[in-house]
Amino acid sequence: MVKFDLDMSVARLFGVGFHGTQMTDDLMWLIDRGVSTIILFKRNVESPEQLAKLCGEIKRRAGRPIAIAIDQEGGRVMRLRGKFTDMPSMRDVGRTNDTDLARHVGMVLGKELRAVNIDINFAPVMDIDTNPSNPVIGDRSFGRSAQLVTRLGTAVIEGLQSAGVAACAKHFPGHGDTNADSHYTLPILDHPIERLEKVELVPFAAAIAAGVASIMTAHVIFKPLDPDFPATMSEKVLKPLLRQRLNFKGVVFSDDLEMRAIAEHYGVEQAILRGIGAGVDVFMICHDHQLQHRAIDRLIDAVENGEVAEELIVQANARVNTLINTYAHPAHSGEMGVIGCNDHVTVAYGVRQLAGGVAGTQKDPTEYLPG
Repeated sequence: MVKFDLDMSVARLFGVGFHGTQMTDDLMWLIDRGVSTIILFKRNVESPEQLAKLCGEIKRRAGRPIAIAIDQEGGRVMRLRGKFTDMPSMRDVGRTNDTDLARHVGMVLGKELRAVNIDINFAPVMDIDTNPSNPVIGDRSFGRSAQLVTRLGTAVIEGLQSAGVAACAKHFPGHGDTNADSHYTLPILDHPIERLEKVELVPFAAAIAAGVASIMTAHVIFKPLDPDFPATMSEKVLKPLLRQRLNFKGVVFSDDLEMRAIAEHYGVEQAILRGIGAGVDVFMICHDHQLQHRAIDRLIDAVENGEVAEELIVQANARVNTLINTYAHPAHSGEMGVIGCNDHVTVAYGVRQLAGGVAGTQKDPTEYLPG
């Protein structure tokens, strides 16, 4: 029987970002500690070739299955641009009202990520854009009805995962009706469970039924359910709704814990200690290396002193291992030919055409070919 390694098992429950376009000493240290997930941003990318090489080096350094993740939603949230297919926003995908086309959108995103050794796409947004004043969701959402978001969102999930990339439905249990951005402040909603069941939870339930690999939490307080803590930290929200009512067995990622909704109101350490009890499996800390290490150390201490049950670490590791064993592929040399290929550009162009064109005009598909 393999001895339980507390330090490695705790580190595995963290996802981290880093700065630069090459492996850094800080990143290598975190990989050696055992983190499960590396998240990439625009700051890490120069070209498809460089990115495929970097991701391959990360995987080889780990010497074990490790997941590389990114936010490649389409529209304004696209970390990979340039030669990569310029995919329209999910609002435009929603406007097409075409599930087959949405599935192809997911396949395009997935194939291009797979080509550069990326395993998880933190997409799609399954929030419903019910509040026109929402400063953060907007055109990242497929639309303003639960039915539309459900149909198009599950199609994108199916397309992504058919290409071998794990999808992530976000931001549970729903960020669409807020009038504040959790990057900068702490949104609060007064929605009771009856409203959530009729609106916000509908797309997430469908995503789970469609086999979505992971779900990301919202740094949003749902006051009637838990007036004190946002969903990321709330045992009253995640356990009864996500784990029990919706019976989600996959991996729960936190949104970035450095966002002000968490960092300025609770602190990262409190978020982790409460989040592990609520059902979060992987805590994302995307920027600060010292904070990443402190957070890992704090959770180790919490298990050792009895604040956190060792069984929670074991259960979260089991879910993380299932995800990684399914989607974290070994490094390959890169398959650059699919990136920005004509078939992919045609899918993006088809979305623009059916959605009404770009800025109300019709464009020739060759305009979307990589330069």
